[in-house]
Amino acid sequence: MIDPQISEWISQILRWTHVITAIAWIGSSFYFIHLDLSLKKRAGLPEGVGGEAWQVHGGGFYNMRKYLVAPPELPTELTWFKWESYSTWISGFFLIVWVYYLQADLYTIDPAVRPLAPWQAPAIGLGGIAVSWLVYEGLCRSPLGRNGLVLGIVLFAYILLAAFAFTQVFNGRAAFLHTGAMIATWMSASVFFVIIPNQKKVVSILLAGGTPDPRLGQEAKLRSTHNNYLTLPVIFLMLSNHYPLAWSSRYAVGIIGLILVAGAVIRHFFNSRHAGKGSPWWTWGVAAASVALAIWLSIAGKPGSETMADASAAAEPTAAFEEATLAIQSRCSMCHAAEPVWDGIPIAPKGVRLDTPEEIARHAELIRIQSVLTHAMPPNNITEMTIDERKAVATWLASRETGAH
Repeated sequence: MIDPQISEWISQILRWTHVITAIAWIGSSFYFIHLDLSLKKRAGLPEGVGGEAWQVHGGGFYNMRKYLVAPPELPTELTWFKWESYSTWISGFFLIVWVYYLQADLYTIDPAVRPLAPWQAPAIGLGGIAVSWLVYEGLCRSPLGRNGLVLGIVLFAYILLAAFAFTQVFNGRAAFLHTGAMIATWMSASVFFVIIPNQKKVVSILLAGGTPDPRLGQEAKLRSTHNNYLTLPVIFLMLSNHYPLAWSSRYAVGIIGLILVAGAVIRHFFNSRHAGKGSPWWTWGVAAASVALAIWLSIAGKPGSETMADASAAAEPTAAFEEATLAIQSRCSMCHAAEPVWDGIPIAPKGVRLDTPEEIARHAELIRIQSVLTHAMPPNNITEMTIDERKAVATWLASRETGAH
């Protein structure tokens, strides 16, 4: 068994690597989308150049040109922007295995949702992601692929269906994460199986003096467009594991749908602006309304509503605090302590200690969100915190609001 301290460092390094590579991929992707849309056709450009753009950065001026097919003579060195995508997916794969599969009992399996065996979690997760890629690929290559709007609607519905399926087998945190991983797999696999191979085919045909099939470019453009519009929702889904109000809601699938809409219209605003087609400010209204509705759904659908409703603000403050402290120390302090006793946890998660009354009082608002409003903690209720214990904590929190403790 790996030392918990080493395990913690491996997790940190994997997450660090994943974030770095994701920044590189998203950054290069957004840059080239902006560049492609901002190119202008001007008199005097060489034959085959579809447009150019002048840019300034870091004290220097850059003249960017795009050849519609290829320049008359290819340079000896040609940079292919692909490893940013591959590295993001590979690091993400190892991260999901390390956190969500090797520690499935803490982060993936919730017996209240589905009592899975530890081996079943990765089988379902990876199997679902692989099948989804085949479905996505089939839809893109079907007649639907010739109608971007209709295909987009179908893919939107499929994402929500897949998200619902994940919520039926995993806890909310893992369901959100796997939905994001599914979409990210589509994006990276599109680069690996379609965009780069098609570009290489075009280059080879041009070097041989032939005329490339326009379909090659159209296929790559379709996948690139999807990647553009899906990037922001994927980032939200990947970050959501830190914010249980979203994934713990019984309306979690609806929240995912609203975030998909918000991310897509924000990208539409920037795409239109970069292309010189105006600034569709209405998109920000749609995005704001979508996020506001998602927030409302997270609050309306939080699993702790009944717990808070049953809390008594009139309870005797000292007795309420003592009862809450007993519940928290019984169910939470095996991990959240100066010296955790739970296997695999070397230090208190996020530095939050709940092993003394003083520490419990100091973290009251975190406890409210994690254990009363959302039931996110203990993870998967692995220590079997009862509803009565949660009500005791809710009662203490209610008494705090009166200023009694």
